[in-house]
Amino acid sequence: MITYKKGQFWSIDVIFAIVIFTVAITILSFTWYNVNTQLSVAIGGGSIIAQLQAHMLADNIFSTGTPPSWQSVVNTTNTSTWKNISIGLGSAPGSTNISTSKLYTFVAMASYNYQATKQKLGVGYEYEIIINGSAINITIGRNPNANGALTTFVEKRSAFLGGNPVNVEVLVWTNSTLAVS
Repeated sequence: MITYKKGQFWSIDVIFAIVIFTVAITILSFTWYNVNTQLSVAIGGGSIIAQLQAHMLADNIFSTGTPPSWQSVVNTTNTSTWKNISIGLGSAPGSTNISTSKLYTFVAMASYNYQATKQKLGVGYEYEIIINGSAINITIGRNPNANGALTTFVEKRSAFLGGNPVNVEVLVWTNSTLAVS
């Protein structure tokens, strides 16, 4: 018969305690590393997100939108009619031709409710779209210079509007300083 005295332990108890302690420290270290990494991405990744949004917005502008004739179902002064559409100014899939009717519908929408158009475009930051050519100069959105922008990302594309060549500048900007990596 084995008798136990107070304060006595076996070597298996020590091994078991070391294993549990090691696992706990490993899990804590792994969790701390993930939290730290996510925080640094959230703080430093803002510039990447803004840059991606500028690129995505430029791509979306040249799509046809959904439905392809979305401008005909939109009441520019009633945001409830904007629910089932996505904004695209392209006249045909894969084309660099901008539809005049889509463009003017979008201009009216942005003038009526800029914030709602940000949501429809999928942009979290502020935006400005400039379309200019020899006979046209259209600006949609908010001017970064007039609103104290500290960080601006620009995407430039070439297109045609009414058969005339135009330059399209898509600016995504913010009033906060984003870490540029």
